Amino acid sequence: PRPILDMSYSRHFLDFQGSSIPSSMKKLVVTKLSQNFREAVTLQQDAPVPLPGDGDLLIRNRFVGINASDINYSAGRYDASVKPPFDIGFEGVGEVVALGLSASADYTVGQAVAYVKAGSFAEYTVVPARQAVPLPSVKPEFLTLMVSGATAYLSLKELGDLSEGKKVLVTAAAGGTGQFAVQLAKKAKCHVIGTCSSDEKGGFLKSIGCDRTINYKTENVESVLKKDYPEGVDVVYESVGGKMFNLALNALAIKGSLIVIGFITGYQNPTGIQPIKAEFLPAKLLKKSASVRGFFLNHYLSDYKVALEHLLKMYERGDLVCEVDFGDMSPEGKFTGLESVFRAVDYMYMGKNIGKIVVELPHSVNSKL
Repeated sequence: PRPILDMSYSRHFLDFQGSSIPSSMKKLVVTKLSQNFREAVTLQQDAPVPLPGDGDLLIRNRFVGINASDINYSAGRYDASVKPPFDIGFEGVGEVVALGLSASADYTVGQAVAYVKAGSFAEYTVVPARQAVPLPSVKPEFLTLMVSGATAYLSLKELGDLSEGKKVLVTAAAGGTGQFAVQLAKKAKCHVIGTCSSDEKGGFLKSIGCDRTINYKTENVESVLKKDYPEGVDVVYESVGGKMFNLALNALAIKGSLIVIGFITGYQNPTGIQPIKAEFLPAKLLKKSASVRGFFLNHYLSDYKVALEHLLKMYERGDLVCEVDFGDMSPEGKFTGLESVFRAVDYMYMGKNIGKIVVELPHSVNSKL
């Protein structure tokens, strides 16, 4: 048996309101493989609260992040060997409420932490201490940086080759990762074009420095790009796929590069992708000495910690806007509690969010007094 730091007789094992850790909790579990999140996922009411091992932290989740790829995970697209039931949710922010003996060398009960690990859609999650990120406080803004901010930062740094004056097109620019791609490209003194689906999103994009916004519901993206950028764009940060991928590819300048970080329009299909006009791809790339590169965060984990530290410093200095969308404008209101994760995923696929969608998990106090 692995040693657990037994703090049950210490007041530190009690959380701030003087309540103890329960023996059971709610969590979301994938019980059937499907890209339809509501069909695939079940809310389990009485799962046992996991115990931290020697090098682990038990974190009480306060905020969890919604990602477009949650439905890729529930469809079993990332690891064909994993069979249901399995836990879901990629990232969380909360407090350490118990920890193993080795982990206590670097962490204490009550400490604010963030993490990226499967299984965050739960009231409590065990996270290896070496995978956790200590935070100054429990704030949802920090959660926006864990997957979305790091994806934008590392993909542009490794593949974007940004420099002053380059023209950068960001698709789904007002979304969770798009907001960071816009800001980071501006910091590199690039000219930034962002596509979005409403004037409200366009207003948000202008507020974070976007030079030209294109509302694809009211403007023809292809025509705007041809008219305003006849020489093409140097870098595309692309997360939409399908028709938008084709448009972006055609809009590339000589030696331009298109970075694929996702293709959200296809995720809800049984195959997970929307067809693109790929038969002309070799000719198009050759004609422009252009490139198409894919970026998947898991392949860059060796650079992750440094990237995240940089982003956290930028946010704390006030150099980075981390827009959070709690769904206040959604029909049934704010996303609160694990049961609202289903609504939050729907909201994302309706394209309603501005910034990163975050669900708050309120803590119910069971006082022993």
